[in-house]
Amino acid sequence: QMQLLESGGGLVQPGDSLRLSCAAVGWSFNNYVMGWFRQAPGKEREFVAGISRNSFSTIYADSVKGRFTISRSNSNNTMSLQMDSLKPEDTAVYYCATGPAATFAGTDYDYWGQGTQVTVAS
Repeated sequence: QMQLLESGGGLVQPGDSLRLSCAAVGWSFNNYVMGWFRQAPGKEREFVAGISRNSFSTIYADSVKGRFTISRSNSNNTMSLQMDSLKPEDTAVYYCATGPAATFAGTDYDYWGQGTQVTVAS
C-alpha cells in the first residue's frame, strides 16, 4: 500500500508561518510528480502546489503564489510545503498526493495522505 503521512499542521495567527511535511512510508515517490491539495469546509478540493520529479519545476495556485514554497528531498523520500504570510482563507485540511501519472494540472493523483489541519485565526 502506498502510504503518505503528513505532519506540521496547527493553529496559527494571520501572518504566521507553518511548514507541512509529507513522507512516504515503505516506498519511494522519486519518480512521481508530487502535489499539495487543500479542502476547506463546504468547498471543493483545491490544487495548491506541484513539484516535478527532479524539483526543476514547480507550480502554484494563484491564491498562494509568492507565499507558499513546495520542495522535496528524493534522498529522504519527503516533501514539504513552507507556508508564509498565512491568511484566514488558508484554513483547510491539507493533503499531499502523488501518482504515476500525476500532473501539474492537479489531475491523476492516485495516492493520498490522511490530511493535516491548518487553521489561521486571530
